[in-house]
Amino acid sequence: MSDKKIPAKMAGPSRRAFMAGTAAMTASLFLPKGLRAADFPTAEVNTTGLAVTDDTVTIGILHSVTGTMAISETGSVQAEKLAIDQINAQGGILGRKIEYIQEDGASDWPTFAEKARKLLVNDKVASVMGCWTSASRKAVLPVFEQHNGFLYYPTFYEGLEQSPNVIYTGQEATQQIIAGLDWVSETKGAKTFYLLGSDYIWPRTSNKIARKHIENFLEGSKVVGEEYYPLGHTQFNSVINKIRLRKPDVIYAIVVGGSNVAFYKQLKAAGIDPTGESPLVLTISVTEDEIRGIGGENIEGTYACMKYFQSLQNDNNLEFVKAFKEMWGEDIVIGDVTQAAYLGPWLWKAAVEKAGSFDINKVREAQIGVELDSAPEGYVKVHENHHLWSKTRVGRAQADGQYEVVFETAELVEPDPFPEGYQ
Repeated sequence: MSDKKIPAKMAGPSRRAFMAGTAAMTASLFLPKGLRAADFPTAEVNTTGLAVTDDTVTIGILHSVTGTMAISETGSVQAEKLAIDQINAQGGILGRKIEYIQEDGASDWPTFAEKARKLLVNDKVASVMGCWTSASRKAVLPVFEQHNGFLYYPTFYEGLEQSPNVIYTGQEATQQIIAGLDWVSETKGAKTFYLLGSDYIWPRTSNKIARKHIENFLEGSKVVGEEYYPLGHTQFNSVINKIRLRKPDVIYAIVVGGSNVAFYKQLKAAGIDPTGESPLVLTISVTEDEIRGIGGENIEGTYACMKYFQSLQNDNNLEFVKAFKEMWGEDIVIGDVTQAAYLGPWLWKAAVEKAGSFDINKVREAQIGVELDSAPEGYVKVHENHHLWSKTRVGRAQADGQYEVVFETAELVEPDPFPEGYQ
């Protein structure tokens, strides 16, 4: 493991103070200080016509900042910009400062594909940090594979995918869905589950995996209901009534975006109180970012299975949270996907510097095995299947909008996007 730290500590609340303070740091993350672009001639480090000059390298940021998914994706944009500023304050990558072109996927999957094509074909960006939903990722994937772009995708997802053009910095099914169900079965004695999700590929595929695990691997357990609703849906009283009638031990909720606000408020209004754990609510889609809209008082007691919570008490995370708040405001919160998005620029920087080139094929080869022991979540490593080794954690939502960590795996969980028996 590297013993060098991601420099996340800022000098003060202002952006100017942040840049001045970070620029004064003497250690680069992966290469010695004083690295100059002159040591890496553009003709040698960019042989494929990417947006690289003697002074700059341009990347893309592609997330929804409008529409129903903006509540979830705004944090990813903020994290990526923080990482870019910190890297630039160190001197950039191969002596070049990072510039970015930001596009809005607008919570619309065809728009994501259109904007991805623009970034790769017209803007010739060297990499893209982007997407949130699996629907948006599936929409852009053919574009990245056709034009040999490189995408850093930050969201926990259903797995069953591995692309040479994507680095998945969030967790896949074995690290979240299966691990979370095992936890609730073993520690809470749960036997009956009601599966609920938004109506698109990630919740449906995730619940397909969840159902197989419940019925085939959790002895004596069964699914007593399964429902899906369109993105942006706000009327959940009907399904809440069904839940009350069937009395499951666990409501397994994969509702995304703004719909979470309505769902949890209506759940509480109906008298279903997660603080009493009957039924218990286990989600894999509500991070601290969504709780800002939901309100901590409306979701208190709910459990979430993630790999990162803002409340983690380690030096890396304390510095990261401090830096994030200094850049974006003291009232800001940080969720699992936001942290995973922050890793993207740093992992790309590490691969570029290891390869000594911005060329996609060389960066792809260099990315395998890259380690960060200074990630806010703790040590992570890029697996040959393009996913990350990470820990699995369970948190319980508090009234203040944060999660209390109640479970953490002792070791890193190896990513397995194609688990046997779940496809």
